[in-house]
Amino acid sequence: MNTSHAQSQAIEVGAPAETLPKFPLNQWYVAGFAWELKDKPLGRTLLCKPIVLFRTADGRAAALEDRCCHRALPLSHGTLEEQGLRCGYHGLLFNGSGQCLEVPGQAKIPSKAKVPAFHVRERDQIIWIWFGSPNQPEPTSEPPAYDIHSSGEYLFDGDVYHYDAPYQLIHDNLLDLSHLGYVHLRTIGGNASVHMNAQMNVESTDTTVTVTRHMPGSVPPPTYSAAYPFKDKIDRWQEIEFHVSHLRIWTGAIDAGTDSLDNPQREGFHMRGFHGVTPETETTSHYFWTMATNPKSNEQEIKEKVVEQTAMTFDEDKVVIEAQYRNMLEFGPKPMVDIHVDVGANRARKIIEQLRQASC
Repeated sequence: MNTSHAQSQAIEVGAPAETLPKFPLNQWYVAGFAWELKDKPLGRTLLCKPIVLFRTADGRAAALEDRCCHRALPLSHGTLEEQGLRCGYHGLLFNGSGQCLEVPGQAKIPSKAKVPAFHVRERDQIIWIWFGSPNQPEPTSEPPAYDIHSSGEYLFDGDVYHYDAPYQLIHDNLLDLSHLGYVHLRTIGGNASVHMNAQMNVESTDTTVTVTRHMPGSVPPPTYSAAYPFKDKIDRWQEIEFHVSHLRIWTGAIDAGTDSLDNPQREGFHMRGFHGVTPETETTSHYFWTMATNPKSNEQEIKEKVVEQTAMTFDEDKVVIEAQYRNMLEFGPKPMVDIHVDVGANRARKIIEQLRQASC
């Protein structure tokens, strides 16, 4: 772990730390999944802002500040109607743009009766929300595509976790999969020595980090053996792509010696993970994940097994990360030592600080 070292490096130049936004702005962040918005409003704090998410009558996702402008009740305590979201206290009705459409028992609607609205897009079953700086409140791009959810080539499912830990500790965990052999012995782990000594390549741009690890001649871990008819040993890969708001992780394996791990069209067993990591506050986080796979037979059964095993691994990660953060609070800002597996996480933290600087 490299938290103190990376943070001190990143803030040596540029704006003073106390004047920076808490999180990188002018970004699309994950707010939820399409299937979460049904017949009730959904309250969720994102980047320290209480927000209510809901669907309008025409099926569009909408997001408002979670506060009625009348007497401040959270609008997430209200109900959905054909015209919009009705406050659960005195019945003011708001549309997806935050405009008040009705005040029960009163013909005139006050001109100030409106609630701040956020830019929201729904793409590939992921709901994205734009957090802009005061100088750039409007989106400058469309949110990222993730056609793994929509191509029809994979089956997938997922869930939403809440972490009592800062979001960058989740980044650290996902960018360093060497921990699999120690934390996930029952599922996707495998031989710990193989993981720690895997061939690793790290590349980065101004906004991304890519970590690639190859483990040829490995013994299949339990999840892999349960999901795919491997003959014996496997050639295994892990490809991790970090973005400020999410990570994409492609892991899998082929029968040893049957194809090149550099072939982007290689077959075998695939697990394609989407990991939306959105700060709730400076010390708590939302983790939106899906896992997609490519069963060759018994499709639904295998998909359910892979998703179940994935959930088990994330349960294990959650225990470790939250315990890690509690200990960081307990011991205070004591120095931490970097080792070779920390390269990806170090670069991601540097990118986060640069993007915070750019948000001013």
